[in-house]
Amino acid sequence: MTTSKIKALVLTGYGLNCDMETAYALELAGAAADRVHINAIIDGAVSLDDYKILVFGGGFSWGDDHGAGVIQAVRMKHNIGDRLTRFVENGNLVIGICNGFQTIVNLGLLPGLDDDYKNRSVALTYNDCGNFRDDWVTLAINPDYLCFYKKPDKNRAARPSR
Repeated sequence: MTTSKIKALVLTGYGLNCDMETAYALELAGAAADRVHINAIIDGAVSLDDYKILVFGGGFSWGDDHGAGVIQAVRMKHNIGDRLTRFVENGNLVIGICNGFQTIVNLGLLPGLDDDYKNRSVALTYNDCGNFRDDWVTLAINPDYLCFYKKPDKNRAARPSR
C-alpha cells in the first residue's frame, strides 16, 4: 500500500531565509516540501489548494522598518487574503517561524478566535528584556499528546484506532 506524502509549501521571497532548512526538516518529517516564491502564489502560478501545510519562514520580509512582518502581511492580505482564509478554514496547517510568526499575526490568522482569520485582533510588542534575544530552548515530547492531524474533529469522520 502506498500513501502519498502531505504536501508542504515553504514561502521564499524578499528578505526571507531558512527556507531550505525548513523544507529539509519537513522532508525529514515525511512531507513533500516545495519552496515557492511569494509571487508565484500571488499571480496564481502555484495554488494553495495543492498543499496541506503552508510555512511562513524567518528573515526580514521587506525589512522591519514598519514593524516585523507588517509589509509582507499587507501584501499577502490584499492579494491572496481570501485564499489564505480558505486554506485555514479547510483545516490546513499554517506554521510561522520567527518573522513568519509575526506575519501570520499581522494577517489575522492568529489567534483565530471564534474562527475569525481575517481581522487582526492582537499585537506583538516588546519582550521582557527589551532587545533581541537568541537563546537555545530545550523541548520535550509529550507522549500523551495526540497530533492534531490524528485527532478527529467536527469536520472529519472519526478515524478508527489502531
